[in-house]
Amino acid sequence: MDKLRLDKWLWQARFFKTRTLAAKQVSGGQMRVNGDRVAKPAFGVSIDDVLTFVQGRQVRVIRIAALGTRRGPASEAQGLYEDLSPSERAAPAPERVGERPTKKDRRALDALRGD
Repeated sequence: MDKLRLDKWLWQARFFKTRTLAAKQVSGGQMRVNGDRVAKPAFGVSIDDVLTFVQGRQVRVIRIAALGTRRGPASEAQGLYEDLSPSERAAPAPERVGERPTKKDRRALDALRGD
């Protein structure tokens, strides 16, 4: 078995809860395989293909490491791919500008003013 349907592989790798959801994502034109836009859920993928798609608010970049034979547990599914996505954890949190002070901040301000 050298190729597998894209929607089936996404489902087996546990990126989507159902094959229908995976097929809708592919059909919506939101999926790229090796940089080329794919719109058919039956598109055949093989090992070392790179998938790029949006999942929630995150852009996922995945390299296929293996083709599964079943939808198994999450630990087994993680062996099917290598995550190449840029890590969002490395980026610093945006600074809070223009927000209202907390109750603790207001008490500190009052203490400085002498109120």
